[in-house]
Amino acid sequence: MSKKIAVLITNEFEDAEYTSPAQTYQQAGHQVITIEKKAGNTVTGKRGEAKVTIDKSIDEVSVDEFDALLLPGGHSPDSLRGDDRFVDFTRAFAQSGKPIFAICHGPQLLISADAVRGKKMTTVKAVAVDLKNAGADFFDKEVVIDNDTLVTSRTPDDLPAFNRESLRILNKK
Repeated sequence: MSKKIAVLITNEFEDAEYTSPAQTYQQAGHQVITIEKKAGNTVTGKRGEAKVTIDKSIDEVSVDEFDALLLPGGHSPDSLRGDDRFVDFTRAFAQSGKPIFAICHGPQLLISADAVRGKKMTTVKAVAVDLKNAGADFFDKEVVIDNDTLVTSRTPDDLPAFNRESLRILNKK
């Protein structure tokens, strides 16, 4: 059954942390819906390798429409967490119990949404202390799964494990 994956993304995202999971999900028959401030905007990865046209505005989506949430890293999550609409969407998603997939700096949105306390997680080294201070149980591993609803990884090097585990959860739910 095809699932709809929401992706919160803006400029300076880590190129491969969007393109690799998105391609994996699409090849498995799932839909990937990009969300930013304005539908039709084009956002560019920090390496300049990927450009993404935004499908939906944050103002026109609700958690009910989606089966999972992808939070790619780079500078994108830090930019988005300055806007309460993205933090509120992330918080509502975490409260829904639906799967969330966050890599590298992606957990910054979860930290701002106060959605990491007591969760088993990993992240890039620079964010690890923030994750611990926000109450997460931090593990320095390529992929960490909490309760089959949260998949986190550290860097683009971990994408094979991240994609495999997030796709396993998508196909199972």
